[in-house]
Amino acid sequence: MTNQHLYRINGMTCKSCAAKIQETLQAIESINTISVDKPTDSATITFNRELSLNDLQELLTDLDPKYSISSNAISQQFDEEKPKAPTKSWFATYQPILLIFGYILGVTLVIQINQGQFELIEWMRHFMAGFFLVFSFFKMMDLKGFAKSYMMYDIIARQWSGWGYLYAFIELGLGIAFLIGSNLLITNMIALIIMSISIIGVLQSVLNKRTIQCACLGAVFDLPMSTVTIIEDGLMIVMSAMMIFYYL
Repeated sequence: MTNQHLYRINGMTCKSCAAKIQETLQAIESINTISVDKPTDSATITFNRELSLNDLQELLTDLDPKYSISSNAISQQFDEEKPKAPTKSWFATYQPILLIFGYILGVTLVIQINQGQFELIEWMRHFMAGFFLVFSFFKMMDLKGFAKSYMMYDIIARQWSGWGYLYAFIELGLGIAFLIGSNLLITNMIALIIMSISIIGVLQSVLNKRTIQCACLGAVFDLPMSTVTIIEDGLMIVMSAMMIFYYL
């Protein structure tokens, strides 16, 4: 029977702190799974080999001296019945991203209606322009927080912390390029490569059932990683591939 331990962590000031602590402790071989929650200032940890409270405190101190872990850890069993926190509905959870997609879809369709005919390639160009511009905007609102969250699952960001910062500017550049119609063959090739790399980490996290925050809207919204993220990235991959074929 596997023990699950609940700890209180003091010193966290934002979701980025929680992401940084979770990333650091998840890399420890003795830790099987960890979930750090900023609203409750808590961490739920299961161990391959249990670490002492002093060991955990040393790890947190090395990360940042402001972090401390309380001594009143609560052990629980996975098969015990535990009270569950109220959960949001699927729509309430993903409302921000659904609204964004709805706005972009509506605006780009209005452009086509205003032209008197629907041109698929032009609509996709406008849609991708809106997608990259809006999503880069939310990443820019807390660039450091996004970069730290992105390190939790992206295959490049895990190896190089600067990738998260660069990625936000790449999205901004792609949005502008799609908007003005600049060298669309090259622009779509870059978009295809970037989104294909991005979806690898998303697929790994979803298939491994890791409970982590999706960084698609930066650190502004607390969106869990799920099939919605796969659909979002997959849609951009399909659109860019279709446009590459068109412009060849």
